[in-house]
Amino acid sequence: MYTNTVVDDEGHCMDVMKGMEEAWSRKDESYFVMVLKTEPSLVLRVHAVCILAEVGGSGCVETLSDVLRNDPDPLVRHEAAFSLGQIGLPEGNRALALAVRKDPDSIVRHESAAAIGSIGSPDSESVLTEALDDKDEIVRNSAKASLFNIKFLKTYSAGPSARERAPRP
Repeated sequence: MYTNTVVDDEGHCMDVMKGMEEAWSRKDESYFVMVLKTEPSLVLRVHAVCILAEVGGSGCVETLSDVLRNDPDPLVRHEAAFSLGQIGLPEGNRALALAVRKDPDSIVRHESAAAIGSIGSPDSESVLTEALDDKDEIVRNSAKASLFNIKFLKTYSAGPSARERAPRP
């Protein structure tokens, strides 16, 4: 189900976006969490997810995992999956694996598979192997790319975690 409200009240949305800019400068995760829990506007929730990942880092993995599991809009869930991949911590793998297996929208399953590959945990190979049988080609291709990335990282990686390795997708 896509959100019916992209921008509900332009003035209100501008005020909230200004608030996000101020919260970003203070590194105030709570503001972004509040936006995610209270705002119906798609543009505000997508923006909050993206900035929360930058502001919160490892501290926001659980919030982003919750958004990935529960937000009603696949675009917001997609951005949560992307953000978990960018943070690069294996703590996000459980929510990402659930999304790969169960999310009804292929863009969320695709981005979750890609994020798992970006994190690069070898223990995620089984969910990616399952995704090779997904009904949508974009999900299958993301799973293939992620499996290749994990193979590369296992063979050539210089660091123990995705945050310490290069190159990362």
